[in-house]
Amino acid sequence: MVAEGRTHEGSTERRTALQDPWLVRWGLIIAAVGIVGVLVIVPIINVFYEALARGAGTYMQNLLADPDTRHAIMLTLTVAPVAVVLNVVFGKAAAWAITRYHFPGRTILTTLIDLPFSVSPVVAGLLFVLLFGLQGYFGPWLRAHHFQIIFATPGLILTTAFVTCPFVARELIPVMQAIGTEEEIAALSLGANGWQLFWRVTVPNMQWGLLYGVILCNARAMGEFGAVYVVSGHIAGKTDTMPLRVEKLLQEYNLPGAFALASLLTLLALATLIVKVGLARKMHSDAAKALQNTSEALRADVRATLKESA
Repeated sequence: MVAEGRTHEGSTERRTALQDPWLVRWGLIIAAVGIVGVLVIVPIINVFYEALARGAGTYMQNLLADPDTRHAIMLTLTVAPVAVVLNVVFGKAAAWAITRYHFPGRTILTTLIDLPFSVSPVVAGLLFVLLFGLQGYFGPWLRAHHFQIIFATPGLILTTAFVTCPFVARELIPVMQAIGTEEEIAALSLGANGWQLFWRVTVPNMQWGLLYGVILCNARAMGEFGAVYVVSGHIAGKTDTMPLRVEKLLQEYNLPGAFALASLLTLLALATLIVKVGLARKMHSDAAKALQNTSEALRADVRATLKESA
């Protein structure tokens, strides 16, 4: 009892020693909340205030009456999903190759996946212009065969997919490394073919990481500006996405229209954030349930062992 009391007192003293003074704790909390409020909350509130300042009718008119704005909304809702699908295919293939095979250049491939994070989006857009523009490497061939990449929707999709390609792969790689290959080996030993292995074993195990990566990729794709600006030509009613249209409305001093469209982008971002938080809670809940089921199974095994030994 004395030893237990000393142990309890020692642990309490260690916890007290590791706690920061209240002034430090509250100072850090106030600083963090203040920074988030100034840099995030206040601008968001201002965007919605300016967008709705003249009433809901004017707000809807700014979004729907202008054909160029409507086209920008539809173009964004077309480019972003296609880019996400391309990144899902690439992310699955890259994660599978990196986590399941050892080959020369594996480290280089892992590093190249992060390249869009370190390269400016404007530089990425210029790269695609040099590749697919009229004076680029593939430009003459594309022109001769009547394909247009730059200043058209395919160019927007390619640049958006390039800028957002790390998100899905970077979410799947650690998930597949943590899962390991035991279940896949067991499925192969039971006679599963490649497609059955992929769809019935691998995909269910990485579904939460995949959904998380898709959400982040979609959010980044809808808000992309720099790379899209370079390859789009900024053609109203043809290649303007929502961020580009906001910038053009500001240049035209159409502040109500710019804030209305910016508020729509903000709503999409908030919706993405809500889905992301919901998925995170679901993942933690599933992990807690799995841990609880495992512990209950271990307790049942221990009880069965004790009964047999008795």
